[in-house]
Amino acid sequence: MSNRLFQGVIHQMRDAIDRTVGVVDETGSVISCSELERIGEQIQVNVSDIFSTNETICLDGVTYLTFGSHLRHEYAVFVTGDDDLAEKYARILSVSLSSILDNILPGDIFVKARELRFNNDATRVVLLIRITGHEDASVFDVIQNLFPDKTKDFVININETDIALVKEVRNNVEPKDLEKLAHSICDALNTEFYSNALVGIGTTVVGIRDLSRSLKEAQVALEVGKVFD
Repeated sequence: MSNRLFQGVIHQMRDAIDRTVGVVDETGSVISCSELERIGEQIQVNVSDIFSTNETICLDGVTYLTFGSHLRHEYAVFVTGDDDLAEKYARILSVSLSSILDNILPGDIFVKARELRFNNDATRVVLLIRITGHEDASVFDVIQNLFPDKTKDFVININETDIALVKEVRNNVEPKDLEKLAHSICDALNTEFYSNALVGIGTTVVGIRDLSRSLKEAQVALEVGKVFD
């Protein structure tokens, strides 16, 4: 869905920008490009280097800049060249393409959910896990290993300290059960890294439309918790 929208912008800018430009996803696959034959190609650089920063980065003569939602950067624009002009082009493209993501209609979300076979009728809750005493990429792996069923539970790395867990739960789940789950996450991280973690719990919601509300409530829970800490 977004790939087609990205390609429309790239195609319009192809004549204005005298360089090869395009978009890659988190796997390093080219999903949009001014050179159509390159779509589907795998870039030959370390993708983690690109997505480890929110600033422009030059690798093998190509300038990259990540973009995406306010929670997570899922894509990166690329422009051939490592000069100031390439950086300017990359910044212009990232702003243009980010606005596309902001304007995706709710109906499009359900279309994408069906494409991914994402169960829209399930009851879910968002837990926001904030690491307070240890910053390590392997923390994400530990949480992911705690919830290995990737068809029901989704672990999303938001930033250096926050990780969101979208957990499928039963319809009549009790708040005390969610609190036990939060405690088990904290205990696991404390055992593995001897670090503290805070967990904000959102309300349970049905479907995907209200997941953002559950995330916001989890964020509020963490902020309010500071007052009583």
